Amino acid sequence: MAPEARIKVFLKTSATALCAGAVALSSFSLGAEAARRHYRSHHHHLPELPAAPPRALPYPQLPLPLEIPGAQYLPLAWADVKGWGDDNHLAAYKTFRASCRPINAQTGAPEPKALGASLGEPCRVAKSLELTDDARAKTFFEENFAPLRISRLGEPDGFVTGYYEPVLEGSRTQTDVYNVPVYRRPSNLFVRGYKQDSVSLPNKGPVYRKIGRRKLVPYYDRAEIEDGKIAGRGLEIAWLKDPTDLLFAQIQGSARIKFDDGGTVRLNYDAYNGYPYTAVGRILIERGIIPKEEMSMQKIREWMAQTPDGAKELRRQNRSYIFFREVNLSDKEEAVGAQGIPLTAGRSIAVDKSLHVYGTPFFIEGELPIDSERAKTPFHRLMIAQDTGSAIIGPARADLYFGAGQDAGRVSGRLRHAMHFVMLVPKSLDPTTRGARLPVPDPRPSEKIAKLFPQTEPAKDKPPAELQSKSERVAVAGPVPLPVPRPVIEPVQEPRRPVKNRSHRQQ
Repeated sequence: MAPEARIKVFLKTSATALCAGAVALSSFSLGAEAARRHYRSHHHHLPELPAAPPRALPYPQLPLPLEIPGAQYLPLAWADVKGWGDDNHLAAYKTFRASCRPINAQTGAPEPKALGASLGEPCRVAKSLELTDDARAKTFFEENFAPLRISRLGEPDGFVTGYYEPVLEGSRTQTDVYNVPVYRRPSNLFVRGYKQDSVSLPNKGPVYRKIGRRKLVPYYDRAEIEDGKIAGRGLEIAWLKDPTDLLFAQIQGSARIKFDDGGTVRLNYDAYNGYPYTAVGRILIERGIIPKEEMSMQKIREWMAQTPDGAKELRRQNRSYIFFREVNLSDKEEAVGAQGIPLTAGRSIAVDKSLHVYGTPFFIEGELPIDSERAKTPFHRLMIAQDTGSAIIGPARADLYFGAGQDAGRVSGRLRHAMHFVMLVPKSLDPTTRGARLPVPDPRPSEKIAKLFPQTEPAKDKPPAELQSKSERVAVAGPVPLPVPRPVIEPVQEPRRPVKNRSHRQQ
């Protein structure tokens, strides 16, 4: 046989053997029923194997007990929640009950999030309970919720920052001293899916500038607005002294402006210009201007006051710009959060609105520099999700609200710390209870089937065969061998036979 022909035969034989091995291996993955049919087709003389019990294929589409994208969580016992017994549960209960007012008033389909409408049940219970002592408030949470340790996938802890409501000096009119405008939302600002007069537009997603009836272009960024693109349109609510004051009011999302005549205007977030928030503190760290361990809001203010030109350039690195609306609140009332109710200093937090439902209780535990910059003040407090922010992203990420004024600003400005997060999940969504109703995998195939279709690779980290029980022993075969190539045989040259000369027919 010629060498080329032998190579073709060898390749055809090898391919046949590989296909046979692949068929055998794939038969094992088809399940017990497919393996039984394959077994019977090749062993007609053997008795019939018992059929696998019927079941639904694929598994029933039961919802998972709790599903939060990008999160890992672990059910806990109340005794395992560090610091739980040391908190003021009555203060947390009052804050939670305030969140229940809009929850109890909700109608229509629940939000497509992990907790959905599950807070409705504990809120209905809280509506009828006028609690006045801490012990009963603690019992309320323990009877209606289950603790769940939560963090971002692959990370052990969550992360907290702080925010507050600035109290600023301002003027109702522009002067030489007060010349930084605070703008309300422009009429040509447009967000798809919302009416232009909607209250509190979202703080994420694209925002457009409407030109005429149909043309949409991205809205002006911070530099363009500071350079006067929307000036002179009657959008000014008030005037401030310093553009840094406006920047931090926009970062906090609310402000109180006090005028010389003793009057006050309260401002809340209303809309933004569509550009993502860029933290100016991170830029100063990256440029080596302020060390990471020394970073605080006060340090940023001091640097901006010392370098006005650098401050202008730094502000414009954050292209996001916030527009405000006036709210009818007295000086004694706290700022209104995104849930639509006044916040509670020391109990309200801002969370990622795309993952969490307003009203969700979070127990946050760790150490924070509250008493001083270098202090490690124990912090174990039940907080209620009532607000959101464009920089608050992730399942265990919170902005702690500390109230209004300079003292609150000093404390909140130095918070950037990892903390333990425990989310309180309503008992109706207890993952331990609901997880027990999920279907279990198929039973292991019988020993006969396992021997007929052995695994191609032995399981790792298995004890020796003599230490395994009989039920755990599974026949294991090596990979399907390739056929041995035929030996190369040199062809034997036969002697050439002499050719006889034949005479041609003569014409």
